[in-house]
Amino acid sequence: MEQVSRFVATVAVATALLPAATHAAQADDVAALRAEIAELKAQYAERVAALESRIDQLESAAPDAATVAAEPPPPAPATAPPRNSSAFNPAISAILTGTYADLSEDPGDYHFAGFMPSGGEIGPGERSFNLGESEVTFTGSVDPYFTASLTAALSPENEIGVEEAFVRTSALPAGFTVKGGRFFSGLGYLNELHAHAWDFVDQPLAYQAFFGGQYAQDGVQVKWLAPTDLYLELGAETGNGSGFPGTRSGGNGLNGIALFAHAGGDLGDSIGWRAGLSWLDQDAEDRAYDDLDGFGNPVVNAFTGSSQTWIADAVLKWTPTGDARRRLLKLQAEYMHRTEDGDLAFDVDGAGLSDGYRSRQSGWYVQGVYQFMPRWRAGLRYDELDSGSPRIDLVSSGALQAADFPLLLPASPSRLSAMVDWSLSEFSRLRAQYAWDDARDAETDRQLLIQYIVAIGAHGAHKF
Repeated sequence: MEQVSRFVATVAVATALLPAATHAAQADDVAALRAEIAELKAQYAERVAALESRIDQLESAAPDAATVAAEPPPPAPATAPPRNSSAFNPAISAILTGTYADLSEDPGDYHFAGFMPSGGEIGPGERSFNLGESEVTFTGSVDPYFTASLTAALSPENEIGVEEAFVRTSALPAGFTVKGGRFFSGLGYLNELHAHAWDFVDQPLAYQAFFGGQYAQDGVQVKWLAPTDLYLELGAETGNGSGFPGTRSGGNGLNGIALFAHAGGDLGDSIGWRAGLSWLDQDAEDRAYDDLDGFGNPVVNAFTGSSQTWIADAVLKWTPTGDARRRLLKLQAEYMHRTEDGDLAFDVDGAGLSDGYRSRQSGWYVQGVYQFMPRWRAGLRYDELDSGSPRIDLVSSGALQAADFPLLLPASPSRLSAMVDWSLSEFSRLRAQYAWDDARDAETDRQLLIQYIVAIGAHGAHKF
């Protein structure tokens, strides 16, 4: 019993002392925290004092605000133009062409029966392999007001010629554009297109007989594009008139006045069209050409007078809706009519006879090109000339015979051409063309032409 009483007493004493011990421990912890906070406050005060001292030192060393304002700012460093800038770098492109020709007739005497030679009757070219004309073009912006273009033609005979070199406005109001320099005339449809954009290897007979190829102006051109839903373009140009059928005048006057109008639009969702009418007025002075007299002797004749040419053109394109890359049909036609009135001199280096001359001549072509699957096209073209019956006063007066002007005897040259081409990409094309050519009004010349066209660099898009 005594042991139990001792145990109970011990428990009672321990229970009474436990709260006092706990209270003492808590007091010690509070004191420790207060001491730590006091130490942090002291360290913070020292740090703030050091920073304020540093600020005072910097302010005492800095110049006053007036001095800073009086000093000019340093020049800004020159910034290099971005790498893709082309402000001073024109776009450059090159076109390479070549042909293989298999001809049944001698190309050396190629001409158009019934027409005065223009000097541009290249016909099918020479037999076998031939390097075509290479074309290098530089185009770019001059400033906000002008763009410029230069196209140099490199012939297979290692000669360099300027095909086009012009400056064109880019900021005129009301739809006007002015071009100056050397340029392909806006006459007709095909005349403005460069050779690599033709649908056949060669030009229609009418272009070669009437203009000696493409008619180029050394002068100025003005175009106006109407602000209408219907495409309507009016143009006028003039120059020195040196391109066939004219000759360069010895005076200061203008020659080669041309007027043209083009209109176009859409017929539904699949058909686009364009039509035009053009007129060219030129003067020729001693426009010489080689011929033979009635005995077969070579002579040089010359025409002096006026020459006027009318051209009507039309183009129709059909593109199935949703299938533009696979199928495309293009129909194209042009008609030309030329009137010349003046004097014709016979054998200028010998007999030197001269009298009146007047002629009415025409020519036309129609062609169709069908893209029947991606990259593949086939085309058919028919062209014809009509020399008419020229009035040669030296013949009607009895001074000479019609046989003394064999190249001017009435004739109707014609040609039928078929082609197929394959475009490996937008930069390369292979073409095969076969033609039955009766331009010389003699034996039919059967012509097989194989052509390649390769483009290098960025080349501008061509018109409709």
